[in-house]
Amino acid sequence: MTEQGPVAWPPAPIRTERLVLRQSEARDRTAFIELFASPEAGTYIGGPRPRDELERAVPELPGRRPGLFVTDLDGAMIGMVTLDRHDAGRPSHVRADAGKTELGYMFLPKAWGRGYAAEACAAALGWFADTSPGEPVVLCTQIANDRAMRLAAKLGFTEVERFEEYGAEQWLGVWSSVTPSG
Repeated sequence: MTEQGPVAWPPAPIRTERLVLRQSEARDRTAFIELFASPEAGTYIGGPRPRDELERAVPELPGRRPGLFVTDLDGAMIGMVTLDRHDAGRPSHVRADAGKTELGYMFLPKAWGRGYAAEACAAALGWFADTSPGEPVVLCTQIANDRAMRLAAKLGFTEVERFEEYGAEQWLGVWSSVTPSG
């Protein structure tokens, strides 16, 4: 959310049953490096980045930007959720009629399979619905990413289109807090 408009950033931490979504802190640096260096976490986003490169590139206070929530479990970062607003001049796969904000997430492999991504993404979408009522959110993932496809369905995203990008079939879905009247 590079342009927040009337939304103040960062928001107060968002608490769920098991997690806290919060702004990044210096203590998260090691987890950011571990996340972006992970072969498993990088499978569908172009692969892992070299750890030595990350050690040099990741700032002391990583991920400090509007739209990025650190997902915290018991005081430690286990992943992140992003809500990124696309400006009109930026090339993107996001269609104009699908929404200008895209949900993204990455979690450390040790946190996979426990429902943390669903819990964190649902909380971020709830926050977004409160701050930007009726504005749709998009999610894009590779069709081959079974976990992401299941999460998109669980969160209520509906398919808008499929397309080829980065040498793989991609899926674009949209979510809205507004229920269509019928």
